[in-house]
Amino acid sequence: MWDWNGTILDDNDAVVSAVNAVCAAFGRDTIDLAYWRSIYRRPLSEGYQRLLGRELSAQDWFEIDRVYHEAYRALLPTTRLAPGIPDELHRWRDAGGQQSLLSMWFHDELVPLVTQHGLADLFIRIDGQRTDNGGHSKTNHLIEHLTVLRIDPTEVLVIGDVLDDAIAAKAAGVRCTLVTTGVMTRQALEASGAPVVDSIAEALAGYA
Repeated sequence: MWDWNGTILDDNDAVVSAVNAVCAAFGRDTIDLAYWRSIYRRPLSEGYQRLLGRELSAQDWFEIDRVYHEAYRALLPTTRLAPGIPDELHRWRDAGGQQSLLSMWFHDELVPLVTQHGLADLFIRIDGQRTDNGGHSKTNHLIEHLTVLRIDPTEVLVIGDVLDDAIAAKAAGVRCTLVTTGVMTRQALEASGAPVVDSIAEALAGYA
């Protein structure tokens, strides 16, 4: 089972630009990817509290969510697929493996985006977030995803780029490998205890 943002989709530049739109809206200096990686966490509100240096009200979080997503959506056309995609996805399928996609990006936008990139037919199921507000934990979404698929958890490998993927995988009783291509540092990822690699090809090595 694949994560999307930061794993299959190389969107780091868009993410940092969108975070900097939030910084501008709240009167904070701009940041770079290294700094965002150093404070990134879920729930995302905790990362933004560190970014902005204060507690966030419900109205603050509403505004952060609005500004970030407006900026990020505008930059989506500039994003690209991660190195090894789609070749590694095709290799996995051609070897007889099944794969699904679970993202915390909004479902109604995720499916057209995956389709636009020509990847939809490679997944037996695609699920995104079905709530209006982002930043939630992935755990319940993963459990629901696996329940619908009716797959033995011992046969599942989750590939993602943030600690939340590993936390969700552990709660669901499935394996997880993390890639360093997203918005968290290797050191932070290694703290999960899950294997950490630097590429999609490495994540799949030995499985197909």
